Amino acid sequence: MKKYLKIVVVFILIITCLALTACTQTEKGEDQQHEKEQKTDDKEMVFSFEHPQTKQKFKIIHVNQLFYPYIEKVKGNPNLSPSEILELYNREIIQPIYKDCFENGEYFHMAETLLNTAPTRLTDLQVISEKMDNRKTEINQIIQESLLKSADLLPSQSDVAVCVFPYSINNMLPFTAGAGKIILPYPSEMDSSIKLTVAHEYHHSVWAEKYFSKNEWSSVLDNIVFEGKAVMFGKSVYPDYGYTSTVLTYDKELWSKVEPDLNKYDSNRTSEILYGGKGLPSSYGYSEGYKMIKSYLDLNPNKTPEEWTALSAKEIFEKGNYLENYK
Repeated sequence: MKKYLKIVVVFILIITCLALTACTQTEKGEDQQHEKEQKTDDKEMVFSFEHPQTKQKFKIIHVNQLFYPYIEKVKGNPNLSPSEILELYNREIIQPIYKDCFENGEYFHMAETLLNTAPTRLTDLQVISEKMDNRKTEINQIIQESLLKSADLLPSQSDVAVCVFPYSINNMLPFTAGAGKIILPYPSEMDSSIKLTVAHEYHHSVWAEKYFSKNEWSSVLDNIVFEGKAVMFGKSVYPDYGYTSTVLTYDKELWSKVEPDLNKYDSNRTSEILYGGKGLPSSYGYSEGYKMIKSYLDLNPNKTPEEWTALSAKEIFEKGNYLENYK
């Protein structure tokens, strides 16, 4: 009888151990599966790569992935107040990408509207986000090509994140929040325009990394040349693509409205000249800035993008003899 009881006890212990082992393995398997799912989700939202020579690191962040749960929560809670919707927007969309896309950006003010205004037109956002998902591989390829070509011409030590938003959000335009922080609305434009835009913003990113100083104010001329350099850089990366903002004619009447203000430190006047206003055509300042760089390079054709990027606006303007074009 005692022998029989010992056998039963041993048998129970064996069964218990096997059960515990199975549970542990199941829990471990579930944890591993969860980790795998997390990695898969991350891969869907973030595409990372590096430059083959310089090892500069890049990532493309598909912010539209964060909009799906946000849209669902807003639509599922119709009684949310505007402040609650903004809080939800900040928590669900902005905070997960804040470090990569905005934190400590030299041009943080450019992001204020995007950060502090919850998006509307949720149905449009849903449709655009789905279109982005359908083209995710192509979008990655287009942006990757532009970044690598840009880095070939203008190497940098800064990691770069391109944060791709659905373009209908707050009617946003592309901008650079600071070194390594490029904000790109997924556009309805041609792929060539996306490539030019990425190259343009990459130049701003590198300039912010190497030459930005928070203690210096920018004049109207500084801003015109700043944008002109980025336009020229885009054309250097993609010389066969057109650029609609570039007008190569020299209109003396228009120039007479601008020249007296070149040395002013006036953000409103800068915007009027850059984007058009007060009798100036759309993107006038971009065209003038591009022509200023072109005038300089016509006289200094051996200068590399690294070299002319480092020059001040005054050097570009004066050593390019720009005023000769208006005599």
